[in-house]
Amino acid sequence: MAVSFWRGLLTRRRVICLHQRRHSLYSISHGYNEAEIKVKLAQFPGGSINLHKGDNGIAELCINNPSRMNAFTGTMMIQLEERISDLENWQLGKGLIVYGAENTFCSGSDLNAVKAISNPQEGIMMCMLMQNTLTRLQRLPLISAALIQGKALGGGAELCTACDFRLMAKGSEIRFVHKQMGLVPGWGGAARLVHLIGSRHALKLLSGAVRVDPEKALDIGLADDILPSDNILLEEALNWITTYTKGAPDVNRALKKVILSGRELHLEEALRTEKDIFGTVWGGPANLQALSKGTKHK
Repeated sequence: MAVSFWRGLLTRRRVICLHQRRHSLYSISHGYNEAEIKVKLAQFPGGSINLHKGDNGIAELCINNPSRMNAFTGTMMIQLEERISDLENWQLGKGLIVYGAENTFCSGSDLNAVKAISNPQEGIMMCMLMQNTLTRLQRLPLISAALIQGKALGGGAELCTACDFRLMAKGSEIRFVHKQMGLVPGWGGAARLVHLIGSRHALKLLSGAVRVDPEKALDIGLADDILPSDNILLEEALNWITTYTKGAPDVNRALKKVILSGRELHLEEALRTEKDIFGTVWGGPANLQALSKGTKHK
């Protein structure tokens, strides 16, 4: 029994270390100074990133700056990183809904902050911060869905690609407007878009700054569902994601981790990681409870 306990503990620690090592893309070795860029961004306040963690294991993350179509100010970029850190440490979490306040998703970066950090060095540092943050969002051991109402533009379009699923309201749109600003995506949206819909569709959306409505998004695989109601969309999104978050938190989190390893690692390493994650739930409470009940599959 003692040997089994310590073997399980070592396996769990190894999996945690593997997961934490892959959280972020950039560090000081890449010339990235997080403290420095946060000091700069803190000079541009406004809006907020609000997080509510429900007793059902589903969190709600609200992009809240409605007077600017929920554009990210400097302080909101900092707050998003802080909220993701909170979610990484939420052991009872199973799912996450990302949405915007007052019936619009997000219009990207606030222009006041963008103009103030227009030199290339600071722009790249901001890019590194947001790539780190959105990569950590994508790698959360939570099943995530972006609830898109109104417009998801520029950085807002990039943000929704960092979620596992995208749910679109009627009349909403996703649009990568970077080219019209003389830019390309910098928060990781282009790379994620290629993985989601393939390079041909991604090139069309980026080079043409195409307005993607819910029907087109569903057709090309960018959206996962179109929500029918106009009034209780957050409730509908919560009901939708609950289909995929039933069961014990540790099992849900383990499932998300094996998907991440399969997507991001070479096959051999993904298989070894899957084996290690399997070891964290085999003989665990949920597994033993299912066995004791004689659970049958229908």
